[in-house]
Amino acid sequence: MLQVIKLLGSRSLLSRLQVSRMAYSVRTASQFLHEKAYVNGKWVDAKSGKTFQVLNPANGGLMGSCPDMNAEDTQIAIQKAHTAFQSWKKSSVKERSAVLRKWFNLMMENQQELGKLITEEMGKPLKEAMGEIGYAAGFFEWFAEEARRTYGDIIPSPVDSKRLLAIKQPVGVCGLITPWNFPSAMITRKAGAAIAAGCTVVIKPAEDTPFSALVLCDLAEKAGLPPGVINVVTCSRQNTVEVGKVLCESPLVAKISFTGSTNTGKILLQQCANTVKRVSMELGGNAPFVVFDSADVDAAVMGAMACKFRVSGQTCVCANRFLVQEGIHDQFVQKLGEQMLKQLKVGDGFSEDVTQGPLINSKGVDKVDELTQDAVSRGAQLKMGGKRHSAGENYYEPTLLTDVTSEMRCFKEEIFGPVSAVIKFRTEEEAVALANASSVGLAGYFFSRDLSQIWRVAENMEVGMVAVNDGILSTVEAPFGGVKESGIGREGSKYGIDEYMNIKYICMGGIQ
Repeated sequence: MLQVIKLLGSRSLLSRLQVSRMAYSVRTASQFLHEKAYVNGKWVDAKSGKTFQVLNPANGGLMGSCPDMNAEDTQIAIQKAHTAFQSWKKSSVKERSAVLRKWFNLMMENQQELGKLITEEMGKPLKEAMGEIGYAAGFFEWFAEEARRTYGDIIPSPVDSKRLLAIKQPVGVCGLITPWNFPSAMITRKAGAAIAAGCTVVIKPAEDTPFSALVLCDLAEKAGLPPGVINVVTCSRQNTVEVGKVLCESPLVAKISFTGSTNTGKILLQQCANTVKRVSMELGGNAPFVVFDSADVDAAVMGAMACKFRVSGQTCVCANRFLVQEGIHDQFVQKLGEQMLKQLKVGDGFSEDVTQGPLINSKGVDKVDELTQDAVSRGAQLKMGGKRHSAGENYYEPTLLTDVTSEMRCFKEEIFGPVSAVIKFRTEEEAVALANASSVGLAGYFFSRDLSQIWRVAENMEVGMVAVNDGILSTVEAPFGGVKESGIGREGSKYGIDEYMNIKYICMGGIQ
């Protein structure tokens, strides 16, 4: 799992740490825990005075409380963001770049303590959490650079008396709705691009992980981001629907960017329709992981471990279905089982040798267990695991299933847990058909040493991202997004900032 941490922090964590050795204060995780929302540069309570509790999923302990904001609070945040946009959109790209760079430095200066906050909020092992901070900060570094490259175009005119050009301008206030599994990176990937483009943002973080969002506001203030450019509205699950609805339906919000389930994404799309908003949707996945007879089996197993068990299987790009060709099927299953026993240790994410923390809550565990039991009842073979772990209510044993078929729920649904479901196939055509037998298409993986096969399969997989002979594909430099019902738009990369900009065509006539 160490490979995962190194890759997540891409572009060398060592170089990032060297860059960040500046005169910024380093604080403890407890000093970064803010129990108020952040609107227009101020720490605020909900107008109602109500709060909701945030629990540590590892032990059920109370971590803190946050304001339970509602529609009225959200409208205020939107208005403040709209007011701030009138000046921020006029800021120079150099100014935006400098603020984002300082923000990056502050995150890296406090990497360990920010990682501790993530581990306590959502349970992932501390090394993974620190890897996420490196990955998350990388988006600020990347978009600090991309802010200066929002080039337009000079268009050749069909007549001598006109000059034609296209410029890019920020879309306006952006509503960002983010999940709990990467509570820092899913915000920086959106907010970094939006702020670099000249937009202002209102963020609605997941109710399970508000503190990782709020600490970014703390650091933004120290980086010199003006009041109102970033705002965070916290709320309980009970108020989530009304807060999301206000963001989607407000005429002052120009764009919504959402990461979460496909079903929720469809609801948000409907709510955005009346105001014809720009949208980015990074929705659910059902990633196939294909291993052909031509593959290096040992490399495929290590890739499978990195891909499947990061965040205890709770990522949208985790391998969900292992499709293994019959010639190497038994060998792959045996070696995967051996590595699972060797590498995976379940427990509290603060324990030194733990690689598998808790799932986010007991409902998440219930779903994983339901999918596992459904598979077993339909004929799947349980090679290991298959039940709740003795570590606590929110833990599930790393599980290996074979003889899985396309009729089982674990083939059709996103598992979001530490369950490896293995399907045997015979031909390349069958594998591609199985891989594409899904209404979603976010990420896909396959291992092969046949060059022609690599091109055929990579081009025929119906997904937005393909990893060949690798189990990790996320990096700030590459476009992240899916096809089919996995979403709309791309995040990160040189394309990410365009999601937050309008193209304006200018025609200048009367040229003599």
